[in-house]
Amino acid sequence: MTDPTAGSVDTDPLTDLLAEPRLVVEPGAAARVSAVAGPVLQGMGYRLVRIKISGEFGCTVQIMAERPDGSMQIEDCEAISRALSPVLDVADPIERAYRLEISSPGIDRPLVRRSDFERYAGHLVKIEMAVAHQGRKRFRGTLGGVDGGAVHLHRDDIRAGEAADVMLVMEDIADARLVLTDELIAESMRRGKAAERELRQNLGLEPPPPPFAKKSDPSKSNKPKPKLKPNKKSAPKNTKEHRLAAERARRGEIDPTTGD
Repeated sequence: MTDPTAGSVDTDPLTDLLAEPRLVVEPGAAARVSAVAGPVLQGMGYRLVRIKISGEFGCTVQIMAERPDGSMQIEDCEAISRALSPVLDVADPIERAYRLEISSPGIDRPLVRRSDFERYAGHLVKIEMAVAHQGRKRFRGTLGGVDGGAVHLHRDDIRAGEAADVMLVMEDIADARLVLTDELIAESMRRGKAAERELRQNLGLEPPPPPFAKKSDPSKSNKPKPKLKPNKKSAPKNTKEHRLAAERARRGEIDPTTGD
């Protein structure tokens, strides 16, 4: 029997963002850590960004994570570390002793999901391809959004005879990262303040927002707003001040703004 409600259920954008798969995945031991950490993070309301295993301090396992809106606070890192450490101890994906490090993706963060490329449209990025595009593997330019399975990029590293706009297949991208700019720093600070305010409200340290207050949509783009051009209109000359000055001049009075 067919379920009459099938096909009519509204999906939660937050749930969709949490369940969204990554385009770039790690091999080897990092993949084993990802298989353990990913479901734990998703269950806590976070998204796995990237896992990096290095020889720092003998062996360090760095796990980058974020909230669905891209923000991350120290309290979030501490909560993830407390929840994930015992799970990793039991699963034992690393064969030797290691140091666990939980971190945010950072301002010049990697882009690992389709929604990342959509969210940061308008920002400057560096992209390295796993499969060469038109004989090149490295690109730099401004993200223009996503069209189907490809990323639109307006290049600033073009050579003679090359097109300024390219479409790069997302599945062929090996690494993509934001470039640090003033606009990106300003956006990161705004998001950090919003996340901190939400945390204080959840802890009861700050009053909740009014019920009619508009909340930001984590799935929307953070494209920098265009700078407004200065208004070059001349100042009005028929103001009250001008009329009073004309009246004083007509009466032969001295205008205090012009001296004796």
